[in-house]
Amino acid sequence: MSPYEEDKQEETLQKIKQYNKVDVIQIGLRTAALATSIAASSIVFTCNQTAIIFGMEMVAKYSYSSAFKFFAYATAIASLFSLLSLIFTFIRPRIASTKSNHQLFFFLHDLVTMTLLLSGCAAATAIGYVAQYGYEQSGWMPICDHFHSFCHKAIVGIVFGYLSCIIFFVLTIINATKSITNHHYIPSQI
Repeated sequence: MSPYEEDKQEETLQKIKQYNKVDVIQIGLRTAALATSIAASSIVFTCNQTAIIFGMEMVAKYSYSSAFKFFAYATAIASLFSLLSLIFTFIRPRIASTKSNHQLFFFLHDLVTMTLLLSGCAAATAIGYVAQYGYEQSGWMPICDHFHSFCHKAIVGIVFGYLSCIIFFVLTIINATKSITNHHYIPSQI
């Protein structure tokens, strides 16, 4: 083997070693977050149904509810953020910056994305509860007994949204822990 081939092989091994176990876990979690947030947004964006109630044609769409619109756009934004963070995870070892800055960036990114997703999921859950059970004090009747498909798709979309939120919560904890250990803080000194 020539010295050039040995150097090339050594360089390849160093690139592989740059990704430690936590980085591999983060790549997997970011891929899962991307998949679940895309699933949630695509399900909610296509959530509509037409039903005949008392001889009148009624339509239920996600866009008729500001809470569902907020949820749909929040999950779409989270999908975009997930894709950007996944790309940045792959190019991060090539950037000559301090590792603690990267961890802080990922911590803040995941925290903001998780907060956005959680607020969208909470809004959609609240209006979904009213759609399922109604709100008798205000005279709002449940609609899910007439729009089964709409409600089922909305529930599935909300579940995917919560799964994405949980994944971002785990990523936030991982990056917070890595950020603290990179700054050499000891928990008893904080």
